[in-house]
Amino acid sequence: MKRVFLIVLDSFGIGGMEDAASYGDVNVNTLRTVSSSPHFHMPHMGRLGLFRIDGVETAAAEAEEEAPIGAYARMTEASKGKDTTIGHWEIAGVCSPKPLPTYPEGFPKEVLDAFRAETGRGVLCNLPYSGTAVIQEYGNAHMDSGDLIVYTSADSVFQIAAHEDVVSPEQLYEYCRMAREILQGEHGVGRVIARPFTGPYGGPYTRTVRRHDFSILPPAVTMLDQLSEQGRTVAAVGKIQDIFAGKGITEAVYTGGNEEGIERTLEYLDKDFEGLCFVNLVDYDMLYGHRRDVDGYAKALSYFDERLPELLGKMREEDILMITADHGCDPGYKATTDHTREYTPFLMYGRTVTPGNLGTRKTFADIGATVLQYFGIKPAFAAEGMLK
Repeated sequence: MKRVFLIVLDSFGIGGMEDAASYGDVNVNTLRTVSSSPHFHMPHMGRLGLFRIDGVETAAAEAEEEAPIGAYARMTEASKGKDTTIGHWEIAGVCSPKPLPTYPEGFPKEVLDAFRAETGRGVLCNLPYSGTAVIQEYGNAHMDSGDLIVYTSADSVFQIAAHEDVVSPEQLYEYCRMAREILQGEHGVGRVIARPFTGPYGGPYTRTVRRHDFSILPPAVTMLDQLSEQGRTVAAVGKIQDIFAGKGITEAVYTGGNEEGIERTLEYLDKDFEGLCFVNLVDYDMLYGHRRDVDGYAKALSYFDERLPELLGKMREEDILMITADHGCDPGYKATTDHTREYTPFLMYGRTVTPGNLGTRKTFADIGATVLQYFGIKPAFAAEGMLK
């Protein structure tokens, strides 16, 4: 049975793209920044070829002297954007010629009027905000009134926060579904996100693990659709199910963070199936990148590297492991707390993979094309497979 395990290290960029400045990102490099931390140590990723990728710069002495055991490439984002949804869509074959809409001044009146009418509740905030700060500032007013805390970020997101004692998570999810129906067309944001929180009146308030994302449907055929239509398994681990709104996915499991994501991947390595296991490890972005926590990001990467031999040790004769990212989020870049427009790494390992440099690719979609190439399926999108 042929199996591909595709792991996305969410936001692990490896250097600013040529057009990064036009996105407001100057001299950004997530890998270079985190490698300056004393907690950074990635020898196993180095053995696969991470530090040999075109243009890679590190502040640590991590160069691998031995010949790499994996194939490696620098991936260029062809889409116009730097967010999770567009990055994952392009990995799966959908290039987005324009960015998804963002709302730096909050959502327009017609959107909020429709949302109030559907939910029967008022709205608080309606501004770009830190998710941890917004609940501290608006939490009391929310508990007094029952109004929903609606906020956004530099990403294409409509986020709804509510205290679990005021609005149950299940009800909050229903409000998100209502918002998803409203936010279509010109207001078709990438994700509507439920942000439940808890805590005593007056705070401090704490976000819970019951976050849930409601994504817009991919606008075209993806490698997931093609695999599932050919009878292959497409298993989604982490927020992959949400990013693709379930489209093309045959089974899914949610996770509470990187550690659980790795454990679920190890479980899939023990299962018998033919197809793709598509994994998102979100902590790099959510817990460390946006919060500009260099040491935390470095520790999380080093933890993945420590667990990597377990993943490699469970691989079967015809398995292929792919490791990549969807955008950057340089924790050392203080001009914003937004994602950063960066190249991403691609590492591929398996007994059927020829080690070596695959160069700088023109699109993330070459990853999806490579997955389909392995299963003998012609991509329905413009991209090149990387298997030799």
